[in-house]
Amino acid sequence: MGNAVSKDSNILEVARKYPVVGMIFRKYGLGCIGCMVASGESLGEGISSHGLNADMIIDEINKAIAEEETK
Repeated sequence: MGNAVSKDSNILEVARKYPVVGMIFRKYGLGCIGCMVASGESLGEGISSHGLNADMIIDEINKAIAEEETK
């Protein structure tokens, strides 16, 4: 199975579909989900704008989504 989200995925759409994303964002101090810009921003843009490694965090998000889906 492929990844559920990518750098190009919209932040709000991902957060609505996969609530586990909120926990990961909080872990890294990202307030993107509550930010007005999030409706038009991608995961890659939002994470990178905070100086964080988007690839690493998106990989963590995809692993968490996969774990949730197997429950």
